[in-house]
Amino acid sequence: MKVKSLATLLIASFAVSSCMSTQQPRQVAYNAPPPAGVDGAWVDPNGIVSTFQGGTFATRSSDTNALLASGTYTNTSPSLVEINMTSLVRKTQSRVNCALVAADQLNCTTDSGSNFSLRRKI
Repeated sequence: MKVKSLATLLIASFAVSSCMSTQQPRQVAYNAPPPAGVDGAWVDPNGIVSTFQGGTFATRSSDTNALLASGTYTNTSPSLVEINMTSLVRKTQSRVNCALVAADQLNCTTDSGSNFSLRRKI
């Protein structure tokens, strides 16, 4: 009788172990689409962070997060943006035109003719 019980236990354990998997669940990689337009955070070569969100523009220092400039922006085309901003440091207003030349690069020209580039912050 013991042999029959032992055989039954062995068969049952083999049946259960064959149903179990030792493999980890497969993880599916999801590549998010690149952001459209300029919404999000951008950084200049000096580390100054500019944020575009819902038509509002703000530039903050990288060390103290102090607000340096603020304003609004308008998409004049899918790849062109016009910023109207007030510099809180210089107490001046200016207009900046920017071209989205790549999903992560924005090339800008101020109304006084100065050029600068911003890179999308990841």
